[in-house]
Amino acid sequence: MAMVVNGVKGALRIGQTLSVLGRTGVNWLRGDRPPAPRLLRQTFENLGATYIKLGQFIASSPTFFPASYVEEFQHCLDRTPALPFGVMKRILREELTLPLESIYAEIDPVPLASASIAQVHAARLVTGEDVVIKIQKPGVENILLTDLNFLYASSRILETLAPKLSWTSLSGIVEEIQRTMMEECDFIQEANNLKVFRQFLLDTHNEDAAVPQVYEACSTRRVLTMERFHGVPLTDLESIRAVSNDPERTLITAMNTWFSSLTQCEFFHADVHAGNLMVLRDGRVGFIDFGIVGRIAPDTWQAVSDFISTVMVGNFEGMADAMVRIGVTDAAIDTGQLANDLRRLYQQMDRMTPDTPYIGEETEDEVNSILMDMVKIGEQHGLHFPREFALLIKQFLYFDRYVHILAPEMDVFMDERLNMLH
Repeated sequence: MAMVVNGVKGALRIGQTLSVLGRTGVNWLRGDRPPAPRLLRQTFENLGATYIKLGQFIASSPTFFPASYVEEFQHCLDRTPALPFGVMKRILREELTLPLESIYAEIDPVPLASASIAQVHAARLVTGEDVVIKIQKPGVENILLTDLNFLYASSRILETLAPKLSWTSLSGIVEEIQRTMMEECDFIQEANNLKVFRQFLLDTHNEDAAVPQVYEACSTRRVLTMERFHGVPLTDLESIRAVSNDPERTLITAMNTWFSSLTQCEFFHADVHAGNLMVLRDGRVGFIDFGIVGRIAPDTWQAVSDFISTVMVGNFEGMADAMVRIGVTDAAIDTGQLANDLRRLYQQMDRMTPDTPYIGEETEDEVNSILMDMVKIGEQHGLHFPREFALLIKQFLYFDRYVHILAPEMDVFMDERLNMLH
């Protein structure tokens, strides 16, 4: 019976998708013709959860997509209208075996956040702990599977009709998107990520960083109950000064914790934007939201480590050699020419060790712009970089931004307090 119901829902969803695409086509014929990247982004937003997440994947994947699309999809924000609390409460009752009143003393009906996949509510357990409850929105997983299967079938048809597209492996990209999105839908996986990172902090005797405790008795695949952190974003300098008399040391703690995870944890946090790094009231750095993590093979990490080391000393030949080892290619790479092209990009990369005081806050668009320029040079030489490399470099650029805000005089490559490569 469930299969029949899901099949009907899937058919309705495909019908809804075709309807949106049809309206977009009619508007195009009537003369509403924005640039292709903007048209695609607006269409994705009209199509809902899956396509919004797909838009964010495009925004963070300059190794896969043209720069104009990566730039446009920076505007594809994962903020959606909140669902009524009654709807979310019904999911809680379905997922948890015990009556809600025996678990939560109170739940704030006004959400702290609402995204395409889940909604987050503040609550208090009957035992007194402040928590947040991440609740998956109804029908999301079925919609994702239907949409992604539709996209996969469409990509295979396109590859058959236009063989030249096969070099981009559209179907392979869809499969990668499906893997990452379905991981985000599995809150048991996110809970496990939190527990693994907490163990990593214990194993490395790191008492200056923290991750929320998971309350497993009231967590399932669609509900995640976690300790609530009270603090301020890492970029809020004035508020940080209220809880820490040394913002620079706080930043070093955050950076060293993340750098250590590259070699001593089975994954790294792959979304360290300011909303996911908090300075807690006791001065510790809180890492939250482990829905997106990255895993990197030891040999790839060695090449990335070599790349960073060569950036430190301005060794462009070494940078080119490391990029060739990181990338995937069937072509013969002229490392000398690649080194020359990287040398021309050095002025932008040199922002990691600026000679002049930093003015203003760098935007995420600028972070992506630097990354895209770096990747573009490699791709012009026939290199294709794994998405994990883009995720990794993007986090480095986030930390570069935080250095400019919290410690503009610090030289990240020379400061002995930073353990970037260990």
